Amino acid sequence: MELFTDLSFFVCVAVAAIPAFVLGMKEKPIKYYGFVVTLAFVFMAMYNKPVALAYLVGFCVYEYLLIQIYLGVRAKFGRNAGWYWCFLLLSLAPLMGNKLLALTANPYHILGFLGISYMTFKGTQIVIEIYDGIIEKVSAFEFFYLLLYFPAITSGPIDRSRRFNEDLNRVIPREEYLDMVGTGLFKICLGMVYKMVIATSFYQAVLWLGTGDGIRSALIYMYAYGFYLFFDFAGYSLMAIGVSYLFGIKTPENFNKPFISKDIKEFWDRWHITLSHWFRDFIFSRLMMRFIKHKCFKSKLTGASVGFIINMGIMGLWHGLTVYYIMYGLYHGVLLAVTEIYQKKSKFYKKHKKEKWFMFVEWFITFNLVMFGFFIFSGRFTQLIGLS
Repeated sequence: MELFTDLSFFVCVAVAAIPAFVLGMKEKPIKYYGFVVTLAFVFMAMYNKPVALAYLVGFCVYEYLLIQIYLGVRAKFGRNAGWYWCFLLLSLAPLMGNKLLALTANPYHILGFLGISYMTFKGTQIVIEIYDGIIEKVSAFEFFYLLLYFPAITSGPIDRSRRFNEDLNRVIPREEYLDMVGTGLFKICLGMVYKMVIATSFYQAVLWLGTGDGIRSALIYMYAYGFYLFFDFAGYSLMAIGVSYLFGIKTPENFNKPFISKDIKEFWDRWHITLSHWFRDFIFSRLMMRFIKHKCFKSKLTGASVGFIINMGIMGLWHGLTVYYIMYGLYHGVLLAVTEIYQKKSKFYKKHKKEKWFMFVEWFITFNLVMFGFFIFSGRFTQLIGLS
């Protein structure tokens, strides 16, 4: 069974949501029932891949034991940077191994199981916040529920452990739960339209009109692929959030009208929000603090520019160790750096930034830069220039 794809999945969700609805209406905790449902869906999604399922279980146990050991180390040695980096790298090691093994001819390698990327983000976030002293204990039940939570296991949105646990452990008033159910059902229906109708239409445009040679076909491919990518991923995210609401968890939003953005910084506040904010909070911000502390650059602007490029370069590597993913990350890193320098240094920008004509030009340029970025992301650009 494919999550959010097969008809059988939606039938099973509808059936599984009935007891959750009864519990919600009675203002009873949904979390224990929701955890059983999560285990059932993960099992159904992987029952025909028993080896991969075993690796998934092993990964979850590995991450949990790693966190428990680090909690003890943190309590004994305090905020020790050496131990922190050791456990951080150990937490990231399975994902890094997954990316390296993905380059081999065998797609069913030991780390090629369902949801490893998004589960790693959740586990690594906990390691980082243990180091910061924000998290002092981790419940096995809450940890495994967070990692395996079936609406978000494959492609997010990426929830944070403390936010997830707050939803998990509170009693939801009946009226609020009813509102969540209504909102959740609307999101599921809208997500279906996005993914199964609109995204499919743009995908057909990619296949029929964008596969030929020449600039015209390349342009059709670029814009059709960009819209396909948005409606496919935003549709999935809406359905994941909607299903999550039915089980009492307000999984955070992942998209917020990204194509109305007036600059690249605003775009990354609207596109794949949980991913971009994760990178902002746990990579970019920490890079900036390190640059400032060690006086690596003469100005904060230079440090921010370098930070943007490193941050987005890592995001590109996270997508995959291929030329087009790395190029995509660096492309956006450079765009963010140039945008930051322009907005801080340009008198013309400061003078006209609130004028309607200028905002329209900003939007038009940003929209096309974003679409070209998707063109890179698709791998078609590197094919055209002979890099893949």
